[in-house]
Amino acid sequence: MFSSFFRSRRWALWAWLGMIVIVGGTYYQVQVDVMINKWFGEFYDMVQKALSAPNAVTQAEFYGALISFFKIAGVYVVVATLLSFFSKHWVFRWRTAMNDFYTANWEKLRRIEGASQRVQEDTKRFAAIMEGLGTAFLDSVMTLFAFLPILWGLSENVTELPFFGQIDQSLVYVAIVFALFGTVVLAAVGFKLPGLEFNNQVVEAAYRKELVYGEDDPDRINPPTVTEFFGNVRKNYFRLFFHYLYFDVAKISYLQAGVLVPYVALGPTIAAGAITLGVMQQIVRAFGRVESSLQFLVRSWPTIVELISIYKRLRSFEAILQGQDMPHWENRKID
Repeated sequence: MFSSFFRSRRWALWAWLGMIVIVGGTYYQVQVDVMINKWFGEFYDMVQKALSAPNAVTQAEFYGALISFFKIAGVYVVVATLLSFFSKHWVFRWRTAMNDFYTANWEKLRRIEGASQRVQEDTKRFAAIMEGLGTAFLDSVMTLFAFLPILWGLSENVTELPFFGQIDQSLVYVAIVFALFGTVVLAAVGFKLPGLEFNNQVVEAAYRKELVYGEDDPDRINPPTVTEFFGNVRKNYFRLFFHYLYFDVAKISYLQAGVLVPYVALGPTIAAGAITLGVMQQIVRAFGRVESSLQFLVRSWPTIVELISIYKRLRSFEAILQGQDMPHWENRKID
């Protein structure tokens, strides 16, 4: 999964130089986000000034501020578009490296259940998810390092927290505690999902294989064989849907509650009139960025679950090539 791309002389340039390009592009996007956060503070202060007294702000000043935003956002759009285009090519090269490696060892691998699906589909999904999660993780880390000092400084404007009173740099602690709480709760709620996702791949592969046999032998499509295989697919999906039901309840409830957290924390400060509208907007946006960065696992958990199931299937390939026994999950009974 990794050595075929990152340890290959053929793909070394694409693998490592491409990673540097993606990291650099992600860093630039985060810096633009910091600039936009600063722009919002200045813009809302100007709006507050304009609404407080007639002609306090001219139309030229107002539209000039909007134009400055378009300049910042315009560069961001260009960079984000080019980075997305490059990332797609980078992912396909990674998939190609895995595909070439597995097909070169096809004689050893072809007897594994769903071997063709693992080479054709799992390599594609693995590379795409790794790129997406990797970029999201980089963005979260860089955003955290960029916005944490900003939130730390802006917390000096907060007079006190509800129930706790005055705490230095209080908003930073609120963001960290709330994010850790959600991560622990959702990890506990969703601990069964990786195994069910892996089972899904197994039953889908078995059903697909039977249909492929049916292309040459029409008797293979007749019940009860096909009915049994599809019954396994249906049974596992229904179990997965049930477990995602309470997981989604917990996740959506947590994320929706998180929208109000900065406003609750700022309640005494707003009531005291200790900050301007612009400063409040800066605080809320910076808080949201820090909180979102710390919630990487919370927001990415369904994708991580899918990645774990794909990793297990490809890891079985590598166990065969390395002369090891099949991993225990390959022999687990699905009931």
